[in-house]
Amino acid sequence: MPDISRPFLSVENLTVNFPTPDGIVHATESLSYTLERGKTLGIVGESGSGKSVSSSAILGLHRYSNAIVSGQIWLDGTDLLQISDNDMRLKRGKEVAMIFQDPLSALHPYYRVGDQIAEAYRAHNTVTKKAARARTIEMLARVGIPQPDRRVDDYPHQFSGGMRQRVMIAMALINDPTLLIADEPTTALDVTVQAQILDLLQDLQREFNTALIMITHDLGVIAEVADDVLVMYAGRAVEYGSARALLTKPSMPYTWGLIQSVPDVTGPVDRPLRPIPGSPPSLVQPPAGCAFFGRCAFSSLVPGDRCAHELPELLPIEAGHLKRCHLEDVSVMYAESVEADRVDTATVEAGAH
Repeated sequence: MPDISRPFLSVENLTVNFPTPDGIVHATESLSYTLERGKTLGIVGESGSGKSVSSSAILGLHRYSNAIVSGQIWLDGTDLLQISDNDMRLKRGKEVAMIFQDPLSALHPYYRVGDQIAEAYRAHNTVTKKAARARTIEMLARVGIPQPDRRVDDYPHQFSGGMRQRVMIAMALINDPTLLIADEPTTALDVTVQAQILDLLQDLQREFNTALIMITHDLGVIAEVADDVLVMYAGRAVEYGSARALLTKPSMPYTWGLIQSVPDVTGPVDRPLRPIPGSPPSLVQPPAGCAFFGRCAFSSLVPGDRCAHELPELLPIEAGHLKRCHLEDVSVMYAESVEADRVDTATVEAGAH
């Protein structure tokens, strides 16, 4: 019986380390979040922040590597880190599925797409090849593949990038999973196709009441689909809350930097981009204090050397909104900066006229 006292998905103090010749890579440290069915959690951050590593732990993929994994991952009342490899195989693809970032490398080039999707279905259902093929054609039609009864026999290279991504979605959803993880599903697609894929995912999520984890670095995608957002940096959660709160009142300088680094298509064409300066720290020798300290423009506002030597805790600043930062309230400074940008834009536009 499901444990109704817990959320549908509850990740608690998840830590994933990788031993290497250079030392231990602290890929994910003490990560915690929850997700209910029918809701979408966006996980955002730079490459190497731990987004994909943490989600791979939910699928049990680190069981086949030298990773050291600790913590708890509760899915519908079951701790996925405590079950056997065989039980995990039964859940992977059936209860929890993943859409990978690059469908061309995720799909086998020598097998027809229909055979690959049908194999995923037959792995969890005792059905004939004919029944699996019929189910495959049904799913290809559902994700918008034209002429699915013919294209089921095509190979991956015969599909466009957007259509291959639809094939991956069909494969992930063919067993009606209760949790779907989408790892950068729109990265290599043009804007029009991105919108189609996001609309498709939302439609299918409503149809199946699926819990969705959307891993991305694109804040536009987050704004479009996410109910809640987890911002990761150097393997840790640095801000967590509703999409509205994080996008309108970011309370950690890193989140602020991510938002400001997005080009404003409505602003002056000669306005320079505003990237976050510097680079993330080494995960082999993570800093003792705040991992963002070396890139933060506001660390001087914190008394003493707390940012350099004391790791901030992830603490609530209001109901459901947490941040990992020694600053009292960066959201006020963010609002002032946005207003200053608005004034600058108006000035430039007035001068142009």
